[in-house]
Amino acid sequence: MGDNRHREIACAIIIDLHGRFLLQQRDDIVGIIHPGKVGLFGGHREGGETFLECVVREVHEELSYFIPAKRFEYLASISGDDIETGDGGSVRGDFFVVRDIPVEALVITEGSLLIVQPDDVIKLDEKLTPTARFALNALGTAG
Repeated sequence: MGDNRHREIACAIIIDLHGRFLLQQRDDIVGIIHPGKVGLFGGHREGGETFLECVVREVHEELSYFIPAKRFEYLASISGDDIETGDGGSVRGDFFVVRDIPVEALVITEGSLLIVQPDDVIKLDEKLTPTARFALNALGTAG
């Protein structure tokens, strides 16, 4: 029952031209993982795409703004028990950072945009999804 569930994800910490974090305030709807929480833009890997190709596609879909693959810096990976779902499944994920994104050029298609000053990320800790907390810790910004 859920033991064979495996997810592969790629997400990005997006930083605007002013050094602020552009995070995703998740929709508060039934049927999505962590409704109403604060997460990163990104999503599930499709077909044979690489994790980098996945994050480029997902960020483009969710921000309506294309960022070339060469702009994404690899940050960290997770592999093992799925910290998001807690359903006995497993997850493999790569996390990236992309900087100097013009916030006024973005049109958010999933959830809403939450703009956070670096010093204020720690205040969000209880609202962060587990993977967002993992990535922000890897970057050295969360508690």
